[in-house]
Amino acid sequence: MSFEEPQFWIAVLQIIAIDIVLGGDNAVVIALACRKLPEKQRNIVIFWGVVGAIAMRVVLIFFALSLLAIPYLKIVGAILLVWIGVKLLQPEPEDHAHDIGANTGLLAAIKTIIVADAVMSLDNVIAIAGAAKDSIGLVVFGLVISVPIIVWGSKLVMKLMDRFPVTIVIGAGLLGWIAGDMAVTDAVTKDWVNTQADYLYWFFPALMALTVVVIGKGLAARAQARRLPIVDLADQNDQTQ
Repeated sequence: MSFEEPQFWIAVLQIIAIDIVLGGDNAVVIALACRKLPEKQRNIVIFWGVVGAIAMRVVLIFFALSLLAIPYLKIVGAILLVWIGVKLLQPEPEDHAHDIGANTGLLAAIKTIIVADAVMSLDNVIAIAGAAKDSIGLVVFGLVISVPIIVWGSKLVMKLMDRFPVTIVIGAGLLGWIAGDMAVTDAVTKDWVNTQADYLYWFFPALMALTVVVIGKGLAARAQARRLPIVDLADQNDQTQ
């Protein structure tokens, strides 16, 4: 395709739309992963998280179609996303006696972003490759244009999370929804769902979103409850001194 052909510009618009719609998931993951970090460290995590995400997509673009045919791959990815969603709902550790270095938090956030993006990017890469119609230039354009969308989107979502904490729960629920959608579109489940239970296309994602929120909030509440006696004891010691 050349610049003069209408199909080229249609493909460009399609790729931009795909990046806006599907890139939002990646922005949510980045925002969730680094919401507990200071502003300066957030920018570092966003930079390396996006670099890792783009590198992952470059690798996936060459194997995307064959990867989709591997049985249980999406189911394994769905389980990983559920685990990440639950983990991101947990409260920040408060171990002041053994202060963990800032680098540990940075590396953990970057690792979470790259793992989650690797799981979620397959559909994004397939969609871009389909819209590009075998044009390597358009594929590269799709990957490049996704960078500012993910960066801007993650910063916007982080501001929302800082101002409205319920957004964190919504973001974790979104990861659960994506996990449910991946599970019912796996190579071993898709045909059966199409013929026997097409309602699972909306029911199972909704169920998994609820599951992530319930388990994540439940574990967070238990962790918080275990801390309370320690905090009360520390306060009593301060008062006696």
